[in-house]
Amino acid sequence: MTARILVVDDIPANVKLLEARLLAEYFDVMTAADGHEALAICERNQVDLILLDIMMPGIDGFEVCERLKASQKTAHIPVVMVTALDQPADRVRGLKAGADDFLTKPVNDLQLISRVKSLLRLKTLSDELRIRADTAHTMGMGDLMRAGEGRADEAGQVLLVDGRANSQERIVRALKPVADVLALSDPQAALFEAAENVFDLVIVNANFDDYDPLRLCSQLRSLERTRFLPILIITEQGADEMVVRALDLGVNDYIVRPVDPNELVARSLTQIRRKRYNDRLRASVKQTIELAVTDPLTGLYNRRYLDNHLSVLFNRSMARGRSISVLITDIDRFKQVNDTYGHDGGDEVLREFANRVRSTIRGADLACRYGGEEFVVAMPDTSPEVAAAVAERLRAAVESAPFMLKHSGEALNVTASFGIASRIGSVLTPDQLMKQADLALYEAKNTGRNRVVAAAA
Repeated sequence: MTARILVVDDIPANVKLLEARLLAEYFDVMTAADGHEALAICERNQVDLILLDIMMPGIDGFEVCERLKASQKTAHIPVVMVTALDQPADRVRGLKAGADDFLTKPVNDLQLISRVKSLLRLKTLSDELRIRADTAHTMGMGDLMRAGEGRADEAGQVLLVDGRANSQERIVRALKPVADVLALSDPQAALFEAAENVFDLVIVNANFDDYDPLRLCSQLRSLERTRFLPILIITEQGADEMVVRALDLGVNDYIVRPVDPNELVARSLTQIRRKRYNDRLRASVKQTIELAVTDPLTGLYNRRYLDNHLSVLFNRSMARGRSISVLITDIDRFKQVNDTYGHDGGDEVLREFANRVRSTIRGADLACRYGGEEFVVAMPDTSPEVAAAVAERLRAAVESAPFMLKHSGEALNVTASFGIASRIGSVLTPDQLMKQADLALYEAKNTGRNRVVAAAA
């Protein structure tokens, strides 16, 4: 993981120590001796994470953090406050200033690197989300990034796995302001619960007398439903070997007993935010794919998707020695509809036509809007006779009932022409198959419309 980290401290020895540890992990390190210099560096450079001392001359770390989080340009940069202060009030003040995490001097190497990597992963997701939002806005798809936005301020859904009732009670009480917590003492019941329900975070308290908590962490990472669910483990002081193994298994963060409630809240919120960024990113990817392959007017697949998927279906039919058929249909005299009722009326006809196609074809068939008033249905494992029957059923469905125009209240009698073709010995490519169906459609148009014509064998 490469990233640029800014170390801010007025004591050169502290700076050198942190710089050496971070350089050993191949991070790019920048340094600043006071808050004003840190703010200036962040304005001029791309910074991925800031390790910020609190007690500095001029402006202290709290004010630096507040200014960073108040600026749109730097608000997304994770800030870790590194301080000798270890009072709960200082942590609360840091949280209010916008700090994402805390490290107490002298800094433990394991804590430093695990915290840094956890926050950098969160920032990577955040950056990707912001880039997609900018792209969606530029393309006029402002709704693209709104999936999951409503959850941003909702209480987190946390599953606590803890073998002792008294510690369960303390943790639930600490997280109550920011999360709804389900506490379980049975690890296997917890695994089932995590797989069956939606959570933002799993907290595993390693206080079981006869159970290895890392086994649960491993099982959570192996299940498809919980593979990306953040895990926070609570360990004893000095349990470095367990922490290292936990991080290797994919545990996201850890906290050491006795648990500081403010630290627990800060670390839990970091993981909850990461989970929600991840959820939104996945939702945006899914929507992006759908936008790329779906016709926005009718909701059917578009020509781009057909061109790719028909090749897959055709090659599979060749390999298996099975039939494949395609149907091309064109709405009769559609130009007259547009000329008489305008494009709004034409769009209504296209949408209703697509609905009738969708409700008539079989589950395995692939329906696409090919362009304009042309539609294509690809029918895998379908003989010419069955393809003709599907086409005739669709022709009748189009003709059987008028198309109602909502904006004018008029009823239109609509018909369509159909050309079908099937893979036979002389058809060796998907393009040839489509050409045969297109020629059949042309014949249907020229011989009276509202009919089905099959390509000659």
